[in-house]
Amino acid sequence: MTAARSPLAPDAPPRPGLRERKKTRTREAIRGAAYALAEEQGYDATTIEQIAERAEVSPSTVFRYFPTKEDIVVTDEYDEPLLAALAARPADEPWTDSVRYVIRKAVRLAMTEQPEVTELRARLILEVPAVRARMREALTGIGRTLAEAVAGRTGLDPDGLEVRVHAMSLIGGLLEATVYWAEHGHRDDYADLADRAIDVIEHGLPAATS
Repeated sequence: MTAARSPLAPDAPPRPGLRERKKTRTREAIRGAAYALAEEQGYDATTIEQIAERAEVSPSTVFRYFPTKEDIVVTDEYDEPLLAALAARPADEPWTDSVRYVIRKAVRLAMTEQPEVTELRARLILEVPAVRARMREALTGIGRTLAEAVAGRTGLDPDGLEVRVHAMSLIGGLLEATVYWAEHGHRDDYADLADRAIDVIEHGLPAATS
């Protein structure tokens, strides 16, 4: 099992230098090793030493790229391309339409290119309290970055309460969609669940059915 690569990279990105390419390969090797071992023997039984051996790096190298074992699962290469894709949407497009387009594209490509990694990552977020806690901690920083993107589109203050609440609601909603997907055995369409989460943020709760 290999680590997922970003599905939102620009169509013709500048080629990174040799050093950055080596760093990317190392990160992918570590992630791939961690995911494979977690699948084989479980997350809790997987150690940094085992991950390092499988990835053919030293344990200190693993820690240099990922401060904790949970960070291997929590972090990915998607954040910057996702924000860049949002920034590239038409300026007159409604904000939620831009978010919906980018998220659906990301999920569809992730499920097409790396479905086993996407499913395992969601399952670990659901089943491993330490991973879930680290994910929630990391989302705070991502929320601030998203708030800046919201402010750039709307002209509002990125540190304003309304913008911060909107950004964190969006991120929290997408996390809950991921957990829900894992809870139900990945039977639902992941992109549709993400779309439903955005609907709730945009329109509020649906009417109760009798």
